Amino acid sequence: MKGLLLALDLAGTFVFALSGAMIAVRHRLDVFGILVLSLVAATFGGMARDVLIGAVPPAALSDWRYIAVSLVAGMIIFFRYSTSSRLRTPILILDGAGLGLFAVSGALKALAFGAPPLSAIVLGVLTGVGGGVVRDVLVAEIPTVLKAELYAVAALAGATLVVVGRTLQFPSIPVTIAGAALCFGLRFMAIRYGWRLPVACHSDQLTFDTTPPVNAVEDAGDATRKAASPKNGQKDNSL
Repeated sequence: MKGLLLALDLAGTFVFALSGAMIAVRHRLDVFGILVLSLVAATFGGMARDVLIGAVPPAALSDWRYIAVSLVAGMIIFFRYSTSSRLRTPILILDGAGLGLFAVSGALKALAFGAPPLSAIVLGVLTGVGGGVVRDVLVAEIPTVLKAELYAVAALAGATLVVVGRTLQFPSIPVTIAGAALCFGLRFMAIRYGWRLPVACHSDQLTFDTTPPVNAVEDAGDATRKAASPKNGQKDNSL
């Protein structure tokens, strides 16, 4: 189990680092910015999970391979890609792959440290979405998890499948593959077919404050006085 967790963590780290670096390229950041974004996207979710389950210091800080994998991924993107609108699809695909890997690895590691099933599911989702949230905030974008897309829902589905499978004592590797595939499949289908969560209906009209602005009252009064006054050159015969 320990080797499986390490392999999943490193694979998710590499994939998320690639997606973070590609977003940095899209925002025309320099090489330092690319490396920072790749490192944050790849390690923040795992570090938050490790702190919450008491696995301190976090693996991303105690094991040099996490930082090395993140930096290598950032340098690959720096030398391989140029700024192009064609980066959007690869970013989304890589982000979905990293989401699936991190969701299942986060849930499995939480279970390994004695977390109850519900907490393990939540920690799996946190592992999957944490790095992406910080990555998007650093480039002044609304985090994907807060938009009406199947992002956190996909991570929730993958983590839930893994936790249920391990609770029922199914074999680790098939359950892990199935959970990651479910998460990535939902995310890919959402990207491919535009699946979205419902959003609240809203209106641009004023519905709560019915008191007109002061300027509007003054303008209405001026218009009334002009309409009531006689036109230029005409006498008022009302008297």
